[in-house]
Amino acid sequence: MGMTATEKIIAAHCGLDKVAVGQLVMANVDLVLANDITAPVAIREAEKIGDSVFDNEKIALVLDHFTPNKDIKSAEQCVIVREFAKKHGITHFYDVGTMGIEHALLPEQGLVQSASLIIGADSHTCTYGALGCFSTGVGSTDAAVAMVTGKVWLKVPDSIKIVLRGRFQKYVGGKDLVLKLISILGVDGATYKSLEFHGDTHSLSVDDRFTVANMAVECGAKNAFFPVDDATTAYLNGQKCVEITADPDAQYARTIEIDLDSLKPTVAFPHLPSNVKTFDNIGEIEIQQVVIGSCTNGRLSDLKAAAEILKNQHVHAGVRCIIIPATQQIYLSALKLGYIQTFIEAGAVVSTPTCGCCLGGHMGVLASGEKCVATTNRNFVGRMGHPDSEVYLASPAVAAATAVAGKLSKPMEVNDD
Repeated sequence: MGMTATEKIIAAHCGLDKVAVGQLVMANVDLVLANDITAPVAIREAEKIGDSVFDNEKIALVLDHFTPNKDIKSAEQCVIVREFAKKHGITHFYDVGTMGIEHALLPEQGLVQSASLIIGADSHTCTYGALGCFSTGVGSTDAAVAMVTGKVWLKVPDSIKIVLRGRFQKYVGGKDLVLKLISILGVDGATYKSLEFHGDTHSLSVDDRFTVANMAVECGAKNAFFPVDDATTAYLNGQKCVEITADPDAQYARTIEIDLDSLKPTVAFPHLPSNVKTFDNIGEIEIQQVVIGSCTNGRLSDLKAAAEILKNQHVHAGVRCIIIPATQQIYLSALKLGYIQTFIEAGAVVSTPTCGCCLGGHMGVLASGEKCVATTNRNFVGRMGHPDSEVYLASPAVAAATAVAGKLSKPMEVNDD
């Protein structure tokens, strides 16, 4: 019996010729990630194990959740990380001014390579599978052990084969695809499984792949995997890519086929990412806030999609529109391309890179009864503020159209170019 791509990567990092579903293994890691919320816990545990790290160039610490610091507690958290990074000479330490939202920043900085094995003390570490590697979220204690030893224990996951056919229509993209997939699987339908994408994966941009892989965890998946192609190589600036493909006789728990041509602008209603609807069955819903950004949809192509909708338009009087470029480089590129001017002229506010809004921490907390359309990845009760607020998940194009209309709207309704 052959192996899936995920099984091959895990086997290679265990020094084994073959692994099987359910097998417990100890794997070597290529990169360990933690942020300003999860790193302090990991640091305290790591210091109980030893006084050194396994490799100061294979640890990434990103202060992106509550920075610039929103209060005294968050400031103290960051001090712990700064001191640890300085003590151990952590090469990839990102503070205010250099940091970005971690899952956009690390690929941008060239820290994610195909066929690598990456763990992060953040559930959306699965994002990096867009570049043909195995990446998954772990707890802070597992991250602590990995920072000291360079190893992590894993149970080899079963896999679900996702076969894509066709290509997206206008105003449809990775967010619509992953919401459709989650609606099929449910929020636990892929628990501790790998999502491996096949078929017309080349019709997705790398940014679309990041969006899809990012939200794999929202249906319980351990990781997501897209095969390496020319777009991957181009994104990685021509660095040598190791192409990992599943064997023809690899076994999958399930196969799902999705026709990209038939997908429509899609929205996940409160309070689950699987509560998905298209505009064929959406009534009039007034919105008080729109957030465009996050590790899911804060990249340059996402800002471009929003800018195309907001150009020569104005945010509705009853809406607060918050736009968050995912990294400093994305912010700078958006500035040079005129997107930032477009946003400001339209009446939106542009923030420094931060995760704060997504998790209801700062920079966009909702009050009781308020509704928000967000390009983020979760819409659980209280996710972005008060337990009686509501979050609707959608693409940047839908979010921007909603900001203009003041109600949940599809892009065609405000931009018919």
